[in-house]
Amino acid sequence: MSERIQAPRGTYDVLGDDALARDRLAGTARGVLEAAGYARIETPTFEATALFARGVGESTDVVRKEMYTFDDGGGTPVTLRPEGTAPVCRAYLEHGMHKLPQPVKLWYLSSFFRRERPQQGRFRQFWQIGAEAIGSDDPAVDAESILLLAEILEAIGARGLRLRLASLGTADSRAAYREELTAHLRSRADELSPEVRERISLNPLRAFDADHPGTREVMRSAPLLLDHLSDDDHEHFAAVRALLDAAGVAYEVDPTLVRGLDYYTRTVFEYTSDALGAQSGVGGGGRYDGLMEEIGGARAPGMGWAAGVERMLLASPPVPVAPPPVDLYVAYAKPALRAEAFRLAADARRAGHAARLELAGRSLKGQLKQADRTGARYVAILGDEGTSLKDMESGEQKTVEPGTVMHHIRGAL
Repeated sequence: MSERIQAPRGTYDVLGDDALARDRLAGTARGVLEAAGYARIETPTFEATALFARGVGESTDVVRKEMYTFDDGGGTPVTLRPEGTAPVCRAYLEHGMHKLPQPVKLWYLSSFFRRERPQQGRFRQFWQIGAEAIGSDDPAVDAESILLLAEILEAIGARGLRLRLASLGTADSRAAYREELTAHLRSRADELSPEVRERISLNPLRAFDADHPGTREVMRSAPLLLDHLSDDDHEHFAAVRALLDAAGVAYEVDPTLVRGLDYYTRTVFEYTSDALGAQSGVGGGGRYDGLMEEIGGARAPGMGWAAGVERMLLASPPVPVAPPPVDLYVAYAKPALRAEAFRLAADARRAGHAARLELAGRSLKGQLKQADRTGARYVAILGDEGTSLKDMESGEQKTVEPGTVMHHIRGAL
């Protein structure tokens, strides 16, 4: 016997109740987002590598360490998408969505790929629900975006939620702050982790995310970006907070909050859950007003977020999800009646009923047990004496003409 092949490390199969729970989550997200005017979008699984190098940022861990990149066979490097915002922005440009009424609001449920260390709720192939609103820099776009994720998390019963909120200002307003922060880090470079030391010039703000004890101590006295925002940035951030207050969304302003992607500007936020332990992130995002220009388009401000499906489900109590109902199970007493049974099941499906057919060669007794296991409401039993129809709720059984089975069950269903 050959050695058994297993799924690659960092991937997993979705089975049974897990699949039903994911479907329920997807339905919840669709209901919330489409009610707010968001339309579904799905982008290709792989994109040009340059989209992420330029859009996400060459200094990020995603681009430097985590992307799955390969040659497309024609000399062009392509990458399995590690995140959803840059592909959606590429699609916005490619399909001329700037001609539509703005903002264009889009949502997705897609798989993504990162070469990370697998752990609970974090995989190398993972799924995210995301939402992007492109074409407006109104603070109300930021607040609505955050509110929609809050509504989804509330609807699925996510536990121990905490919303952290901050502003990164604009690239121009960050320039002076970056110089001050860089000087602070260089003055205590020997206390920093090698990784943070290496990236001081590329992205000094990422030092706020470090777990290294020495780096964390250095960052306790680091200057804070919220103290260096321009008047316009302060006004925008205050407007976002006022709208969240009006909607009753609880949050805490965290001046150390930074996101792992370079395209963020102004509003950034993150939802965490105490139910997840140390790796507590559930979802988050922010504004990305310069991303379109980075990937070759005209300026189009945007705001969006992504939330991990696996993380959301872990943060929520397990909710029993009933399997789809079975209206009719078609059984037959002997193999000669299989074609007639097959036709009856097909007719039932064409009539809009959920119908199952015996497919494993069980005895009639075994078929009836299987019908009971599936929770079928009715069982049609084809035999030499005609067709019997059994109501599994009442236990009533009667002989009917084969062509009238749908007539008999239609009223009850």
